[in-house]
Amino acid sequence: SSSSPGRAAPSRAGKGRGSALRRGARRGVGRPVCPRKAAGKMSAPTMQERKACWGARDEFWQCLEAHAEDAARCEELRLAFESRCPQQWVKYFDKRRDFLKYKKKLEAEGFHPPETAGKA
Repeated sequence: SSSSPGRAAPSRAGKGRGSALRRGARRGVGRPVCPRKAAGKMSAPTMQERKACWGARDEFWQCLEAHAEDAARCEELRLAFESRCPQQWVKYFDKRRDFLKYKKKLEAEGFHPPETAGKA
């Protein structure tokens, strides 16, 4: 199997152009900068910010428990919770609270499968 020099040259030239384009793309040449990333909001919260978030979450959850899940009475605490925590964390904590309530109910009442329609 013989390799001709004419065949290898275009291949290398094509690779050179492609890798140069890839290198430029990696550096962000010609790409718009994400405003959130540029503002530093994509970085992980500091310990102080995490503690503020967890504190706001705990105050909000305590308010819900004290007022029989009446979210209207805890609206200010909900807003503080949302303003102190990243949006993804708020979503996670909301789902976590629902899961913990469900788990507590299961532990107290036991598991009762729903009645399925059509079965006798």
